[in-house]
Amino acid sequence: MGSVLALSGAGRQNWPFSSETPPPQWDTPPAYWDTPPRWERRDGRLSNPGSFQALHRSCKDVFPQQIEGVKMTVTKTLSSFFTASHTLHLSAVTPSQYRFHVEHRQSDSHGKNTDSPMLIGEMDSFGSLNAHSLLHLSERIRAKAVFQTQQTQFVTWQFEGEYRGSDFTAAVTMANPDILRESVILVAHVLQSVCSGLVLGGELVYHRGRHDEGGILTLAGQYTGPNWVATLNAGKGGAHASYYHRANKQIQVGVEFEASTRTQETTASFGYQMELPEANMVFRGMVNSRCIIGGVLEKRLSPLPATLLMGAFVNHRGDKLQVGLGVNVG
Repeated sequence: MGSVLALSGAGRQNWPFSSETPPPQWDTPPAYWDTPPRWERRDGRLSNPGSFQALHRSCKDVFPQQIEGVKMTVTKTLSSFFTASHTLHLSAVTPSQYRFHVEHRQSDSHGKNTDSPMLIGEMDSFGSLNAHSLLHLSERIRAKAVFQTQQTQFVTWQFEGEYRGSDFTAAVTMANPDILRESVILVAHVLQSVCSGLVLGGELVYHRGRHDEGGILTLAGQYTGPNWVATLNAGKGGAHASYYHRANKQIQVGVEFEASTRTQETTASFGYQMELPEANMVFRGMVNSRCIIGGVLEKRLSPLPATLLMGAFVNHRGDKLQVGLGVNVG
C-alpha cells in the first residue's frame, strides 16, 4: 500500500489538473500484492475478501492514467526473480526526471513454503527514494514495510502486518512513529465475507500528535455480481462509491463518486475501457463532473517488444490541455 497519510480522504482522484500534487506512480505496490491467495476456498464456502486497498481496484483500472509530455521506459528481465527498468520523462508541467526501478519477486508469490521477500525500490534523479518490502511469514500472515524519502528528508516510514483467514482479512499499519515529536498514525482494516458476493468491513485511522489527537472511522461494503462489482466507503472523512461493469470481452465501464469533507468537494467520474485484440490496442477514456475529458491509447507494436502510448486530457472549465506520448520497451 502507499502512504497511509492519504487514507483519511475519500479516495485517490482519477483526473489530471488536480490542485494537489499527484503521488508518483510507484507510491503504490503492484496489484498482484493484493490478489487473493491460491489457497482460498473454491468449494462453495466463503472465500477470502482480499485487502481493503483493493476494494475499488476493478473500477479504477478502467480509467486512463494521466500521461503528459514524453516518456520512455525500458524494462529488462534479468532473471525469473529480478527485473530492472529505466524511465526518462520530459515534461513541461513538472520537472523532467530520470527514474531507476528494480523489483525482486518470489518464484511463486502465493506459495505456501517460501519465505523469500518481495522487494521493490526506485530512485529518481533528484535523489528521492521509495522502497517496498513484502515478507510472507507464514501461509496466512505477511508483513509489509514502506520507506519514502524526498531528497534528503524521510517522508514516510510505515510497517504493516496482515492476516488472511479463510473468509476474512485483518491488517494493522503503523506509520511515521516519532518518539521525539510524540506522534504516530495507526490504521486498522477488517474485511469479512458475509455471504456469497457480499463483503463488509471497516477502516479506523488514528492519529496522535503532541498537540492534537483524532480518529476517522470508515465503513465499507462490496457486492460482486456475475459481471459487475459495486463498492461503497463512507465515514467522517467522506464517501467513495464505485460501480464496475464488464459488458463483454472487449468493453468495460466504471462509475465513481467521491466526496471529501476535508476539501468540501464532490466529483462524479465515468470511465471505460475498450480492447481490440485483432489490432493489439487498448483504449481507455474518462469524463467527470469537472468538465475534464481524457483518453489514452495503448498500441502493442508486434513483433517488437514495445508498446506505444498516446494520451490527451482536456479541462474545459480551466481551458487547459495536456498531451502525452510514451513508449514502453520490454
